[in-house]
Amino acid sequence: MKNLLKFETSPYLLQHQDNPVHWQPWSAETLALAKKEGKPILLSVGYAACHWCHVMAHESFENEETAALMNDLFINIKVDREERPDIDQIYQSALALLGEQGGWPLTMFLNSNGEPFWGGTYFPPQNSYGRPGFRNVLQTVSDIFKNEPEKVAKNRDALKSALKSLNDTQAGERPKLTLEVLERIAARYAEEADPVHGGIGSAPKFPQTYVLENIWRSYLRTGNAALSEVVVKALTGMSQGGIYDHLGGGYARYSTDAEWLAPHFEKMLYDNAQILDLLLLVHHETKSELFEERIYETIGWLLREMVTEDGGFAATIDADSEGVEGKFYTWSKAEIDDILGDHAPHFNEIYGVLPEGNWENTNILNRLKYPDRLDEKSEAALAPWRQALFEHRESRIRPGLDDKVLTDWNGLMIATLARAGQYFEEVHWIEAAETAFVALTTHSMEPTGRLFHSYRLGRAQHTGLLDDYANMARAALTLYEVTGKAFYLERAGQWVEILNAHFWDEKGGGYFFTADDAEALIVRSKNAHDNAVPAGNGTMLEVLAKLHLLTGAREPFEKATSLLRCFTAGLARNFFPLATLLNNFETLVNARQIIIIGTRSDAEVIDLLNVMKDFSLPSKVVNVLEDTETLPFDHPAKGKGKLEGKATAFLCTGPTCSPPANSVTAFAALLKETSAHGPA
Repeated sequence: MKNLLKFETSPYLLQHQDNPVHWQPWSAETLALAKKEGKPILLSVGYAACHWCHVMAHESFENEETAALMNDLFINIKVDREERPDIDQIYQSALALLGEQGGWPLTMFLNSNGEPFWGGTYFPPQNSYGRPGFRNVLQTVSDIFKNEPEKVAKNRDALKSALKSLNDTQAGERPKLTLEVLERIAARYAEEADPVHGGIGSAPKFPQTYVLENIWRSYLRTGNAALSEVVVKALTGMSQGGIYDHLGGGYARYSTDAEWLAPHFEKMLYDNAQILDLLLLVHHETKSELFEERIYETIGWLLREMVTEDGGFAATIDADSEGVEGKFYTWSKAEIDDILGDHAPHFNEIYGVLPEGNWENTNILNRLKYPDRLDEKSEAALAPWRQALFEHRESRIRPGLDDKVLTDWNGLMIATLARAGQYFEEVHWIEAAETAFVALTTHSMEPTGRLFHSYRLGRAQHTGLLDDYANMARAALTLYEVTGKAFYLERAGQWVEILNAHFWDEKGGGYFFTADDAEALIVRSKNAHDNAVPAGNGTMLEVLAKLHLLTGAREPFEKATSLLRCFTAGLARNFFPLATLLNNFETLVNARQIIIIGTRSDAEVIDLLNVMKDFSLPSKVVNVLEDTETLPFDHPAKGKGKLEGKATAFLCTGPTCSPPANSVTAFAALLKETSAHGPA
């Protein structure tokens, strides 16, 4: 046997191609090899930007003695969790069922059928950190596999049964979901907010944008200012903390502390898409200069560093450079003093730079001491100093870029980029979103419309998953609302048809994570739980609701209500992971459908569209039509026309529409009247 990873395209797998471990890719052939050899499987799952994955690789997988033990006792499989989230999801669930905290690197032990019987995450080479040493683990697991098969079988059977039961959406009480229930849930979410530093929970602290969006939506419905403060404080902490790159733009994945100071420095496409989305939603009302600056800087980073040759968006930037976590991003005071000269003391004060360092003997730039913007002159003075440091930083050895193009993550970014481009009237942002959409549909889609999950080095790989279709359909609907191009609406409809044909659970409702004709794993997962990215079933609630409202087709509405019924039993057990589903329930039952009659390029229509920039409307659905004849017969705006020959807006909720508004003043008054409060 030998290491076969050199034949893969994933940058993460290629990082391990020279390990002395005989790594195999996940395949039916590898599972068959384990059966033939009579050995258990060691499954190691990680990703290219993961700091602790690098640590374990250096300590164990590059060690000849450890590798020899692994090769002797196990069939060793290496998986990129970003390429195969279907595999990762199953074995992360198995680890949770063992009572362990999940994460990466994931280290699982399986039989030759791929059934797990034990696992963990990071293991140090020797006993330390309160964890057993990796070599001890290898020997112990191998001995138990050989000598105590009944113990392995007992663990395997219990885990397999528990994994299958996770799909049972029929059991349990089904509470009736209403907007009033949403308010209670948002209040409960808000109780988890950190009142000092902002954000949900304590260290380690993740953005949890879907939870913050839930709280913001409740604020918009109720006018409860305390809920608004929770969201603004969280976004301010993220945007002024060390998890934000104050020189180059973009947010790191999470903070290791409660203050938002010290991240693991990896930058993920999906995090930045979701944070941008929330910043944009909140900016509609607050008009925060800080949030606008962060939106512009982060999109600047995206378009400068993350666009691939084909126009799609790359997946991640590594946490480490030169083998050191955060080395590219951190500074000594002496370095800054040398570059900025007389300006250094003022800069160091504002950005928390200390002689001894503010983190592990070095400095992470942050504005936590000065979260409020300074006066305009002072802020303007800081810009060229940041630029000087940025230019100096460009000469450093850069962290690695994982430039594979993931369909689901691209869908998230395309939608937010198009929306931001319309809001800030940055046409080139919309063009970049459309270019990425073309790249995905050119390189990661079959002529039938079936999607692949990943694309790199000219190879599209891995059958598309629920999240790929859900996020790309959402992106298509957003592009339709922004541009009015009908083919985006058609494409969204085609992808929903594929989901209904290959992913829908005919017995219990809801969508499976994998297609019915995809590789058969030990269980076919189905849930609505948000993880690092929003749950596909939660996103589909929005997609189906919008498709119904934009086309009048009845089937998407019926699918949406069936999907909702499927997952409401989970509310009684634990609503915390269901934020995306809950957010999009509002779109299903209480969408603000805005019909504008006129030609999209007309100045009058543009003026009416611009009115919405002063209102945070997360559940709005916008349709610009030259006339209403194309609407289905039962649409509440059917037959309505222009008032006095001018472009006219109608706000429709459920079966009724507002009186016509044919001026900016009238339309603004209409939106204000139907909001819990008007624009700030």
